[in-house]
Amino acid sequence: MSLDPIQPTTARGAVSRFADALRSDSVGGFLLIGAALVALVWINSPLGAVYENLRAITFGPESLHLNLSMETWAADGLLAVFFFVVGNELKQEFVHGELRNPRRAMLPIVAAICGMIVPASLYAAINITSPDTLQGWGIPMATDIAFAVAILAVVGRGLPPALRTFLLTLAIVDDLGAVIVIAVFYTSGINFLALLAAAVGLVLFWYLQRGKGLAAKLNASALPNWIVYIPLALVIWGLVHESGVHATIAGVAMGLLMRTTKLPGEAYDPSHRVEHVLRPWSAGLALPIFAFFSAGVVFDGVGEVLTDSAALGIIAGLILGKVIGIAGGSWLTTKLTRAELNPSLKWIDIVGMSQLAGIGFTVSLLISELSFADSPEHLAHAKTGVLVASLIATLLASVILGARARHYRRLRHGMSPADTAGD
Repeated sequence: MSLDPIQPTTARGAVSRFADALRSDSVGGFLLIGAALVALVWINSPLGAVYENLRAITFGPESLHLNLSMETWAADGLLAVFFFVVGNELKQEFVHGELRNPRRAMLPIVAAICGMIVPASLYAAINITSPDTLQGWGIPMATDIAFAVAILAVVGRGLPPALRTFLLTLAIVDDLGAVIVIAVFYTSGINFLALLAAAVGLVLFWYLQRGKGLAAKLNASALPNWIVYIPLALVIWGLVHESGVHATIAGVAMGLLMRTTKLPGEAYDPSHRVEHVLRPWSAGLALPIFAFFSAGVVFDGVGEVLTDSAALGIIAGLILGKVIGIAGGSWLTTKLTRAELNPSLKWIDIVGMSQLAGIGFTVSLLISELSFADSPEHLAHAKTGVLVASLIATLLASVILGARARHYRRLRHGMSPADTAGD
């Protein structure tokens, strides 16, 4: 599966240097956060109606059920590119990196599960006497991986790489869990025929990279491989979208199916080659556009929100539930099983990362719309609750992880632990 060859350093021009900058998590993070802030300011300004009309513009083939709004194309389409890059990166970690060790791979997976159960339970406890709002229990379960990774990149420069891997693994499992919850509890039906066809497409996607039979002929032909893989990826994405499952799962699945080892005669394996090509597009285009169209949430009377049990349940779930579930679940897992925390990390790092996982945003907003489709007032309060909780989680995580990043940077410069105790 070859795309354009990776350019050597001596041949880099201005475009290549720009692409290299976009491969940095921090640069992509600033772009995403900036786009989100523009959306928030715009939607809450006198020109908010213009923003609403812009993201409501629809286009696409109606015959394929793809006449979607700009907002949906960004969340289901462009975000799938980001999920592909993340899934591909996780595959590399599972095969060659941090997650090769089952005792370490187990920890973020269990943490993700606990980080879904505890927030949902907190929400349910707060809304147990309110049948009208109890149905929103799934809202605080979600972690917005795009925003969480962006914030980590911006405030966490200097943190051990293992923390980012922990967050990526946790967020992917969290998103898969959220998709299952949506499919089982918030969706009227799943198109299993389309889902089966997508599974067949994924098997073909996996097989074509193996270098045997038809795949060997493809690799040996003069035909550029992207002519085969890009249409196949689009078909798989379209089938997953048609099935009723969130289409970004197609990106995760294809990323996890990437081959990470080189065949004889290959200079680079497909996984690293495609990551090199797609990461700048993901960080520089897909994520900022997604953030711009998804972050436009109207502040709907914060005072009223604080008296609404649905909003309170969301805020408690995302702020407290995520930390208790992820950090507490991780700690208990290390005490009760053979799972272990990476030696480069401390538990305060996991607490900060757990707070970062309280950024629910996109998926939480989606579940809010599914939960309160017939209750505009509760929907408005729920969306404001998601926004408030995500902002608080961002601030708290930034304080903790920023201090930890400074601590680690000082250690790398040779200062003693006593010198960094104040951090």
